[in-house]
Amino acid sequence: MNQSTPPLREHFASDNYAGMCPEATHWFLEANNSGHQPGYGEDIWTQRSTDMIRELFQTECDVYFVFNGTAANSLALAAMCQSYHSVICTAVAHVETDECGGPEFFSNGSKLLTAEADSPMAKLGKLTPAAVEQLVVKRDDIHYPKPKVVSLTQATELGTVYTVDEVRAITEVARHRQLKVHMDGARFANAVAALGCHPADVTWRAGVDVLCFGGTKNGLPVGEAVVFFDRALSDDFAYRVKQAGQLASKMRFISAPWVGLLEDGVWLRNARHANAMAQRLYQKVRGLPGVQVLHPPEANGLFVQLQRPVIDALHGKGWKFYEFIAGGGCRLMCAWDTTAEAVDAFAADLAALAR
Repeated sequence: MNQSTPPLREHFASDNYAGMCPEATHWFLEANNSGHQPGYGEDIWTQRSTDMIRELFQTECDVYFVFNGTAANSLALAAMCQSYHSVICTAVAHVETDECGGPEFFSNGSKLLTAEADSPMAKLGKLTPAAVEQLVVKRDDIHYPKPKVVSLTQATELGTVYTVDEVRAITEVARHRQLKVHMDGARFANAVAALGCHPADVTWRAGVDVLCFGGTKNGLPVGEAVVFFDRALSDDFAYRVKQAGQLASKMRFISAPWVGLLEDGVWLRNARHANAMAQRLYQKVRGLPGVQVLHPPEANGLFVQLQRPVIDALHGKGWKFYEFIAGGGCRLMCAWDTTAEAVDAFAADLAALAR
């Protein structure tokens, strides 16, 4: 890089902005240097990373790698539903707000049923057992799409985290009503880091059938893992992946970086750091005039309401962040590589503008 070119500034728009963590980069290059490898997932790296995921969750499970979270969620839900079924989720679930109709498209029409958005838990982005029950019993006639799946976003789109007991309470209702449970875990690592639990305790041991385990937001270049704890649900899933254009011919370049993420707990260390930076940002801005923190951060995102002139001025200073979902507020996301210096610089600019 030319010495006159300043380094790229860190931003708080998305944890997708961050690049590869060093460990993922190392194994990506190892895969490249390993010579010719069979294609379409028959390589040594895909086998190694899938075995590591099974070891991580301490159970036999079926694992498939896809390019992105939209594909992971959409194809997983399609495997769990028929076209006449429905999926219960929150009004701010990613599958509802940000998948461009992917779950409905790949399931040939399964309907998303959203819980009421005005309850205290719904305002935190969470489903409750009562909300699930309400949607299940709302109608049972043949003219209504039959509820089949409950979809939980962990961590939620509002940065909150389902506790193990909350997941268990929802899966208990789901089992009673013969529903399957899907977990959108784009930020699953951040949720586990916040909970301090074993990843199995908040997934299959708590009754989750399928997890979409996010890697892209946690230091991978690309790639999510669809993990079937209920292995019967993965019948023919390989064909869904292929038909959807998600079967990578050089699969090792998706799967090998997972080795770096899973080895020595890097996935959890990355998530803990991102969460810690969100906490640091919270402590820096919580008392500033004109800054309303919507709720303390539980994972790696902070949600605040700012005055429009302040938002515009921060954008004018070059800071990037989104205004969406958070009830008119701003979402400030931290990543595995967010530095304390960047947090402090953003907080200083906000403090200078806040009145």
